[in-house]
Amino acid sequence: MTAARTLDVSELPPFRISIQAPLWWGQVCLIAIEATMFSILIAAYFYTRLRVDVWPPPGDQFPNVLLPSLALIPLILSAFGSYWASEAAKKDDRRGMILGLGLNLVLAIIFFVMRIIEWHSLNFNWMADAFGSYVWAFLGLHSFDFIAGLVETIVFVVFVASGRYGERERLGIHVDSLVWYFVVAIWIPLYIVTYWGPRLVETAQ
Repeated sequence: MTAARTLDVSELPPFRISIQAPLWWGQVCLIAIEATMFSILIAAYFYTRLRVDVWPPPGDQFPNVLLPSLALIPLILSAFGSYWASEAAKKDDRRGMILGLGLNLVLAIIFFVMRIIEWHSLNFNWMADAFGSYVWAFLGLHSFDFIAGLVETIVFVVFVASGRYGERERLGIHVDSLVWYFVVAIWIPLYIVTYWGPRLVETAQ
């Protein structure tokens, strides 16, 4: 019989909190894919916009600007909570991880409640016309990413608060911060296109 072969993985850094971790690079590649998807969607929006004279189409109200603009405050601040948790994870600081993740979670929930309120204020749905389809696509796809990051943060809060965490979980918290930075950063151009783009075009005309 052939002798069993063993693979030496001693040199691999699976859980070390650094950019050498395969999980870190995997997340960076996933973010690159997500960013490409949103970029294509924004490009398609402008392609459609340039082919019509009236935008949004008749019957569609301009999306409200005040509430989503105010919602930027908790969203951006939530990134600081994620950064706090990431730095605490590098130092194995349990209290810092709980506080950072907790701050991230509270601010994220505030933002999402404001988004739901704004969503219900729209007078069109995704089937209304091209404008409605794009707005709902922007909000929907970003919300999916947002909810995924929110659930992941909740899981880490439970792990750390219960004391059941180690190097693997601390690396996860660090990598989770990359996800959150992306969720926050990608919303800025989406916010501008969705809420200010139609108004700026109308003003220019």
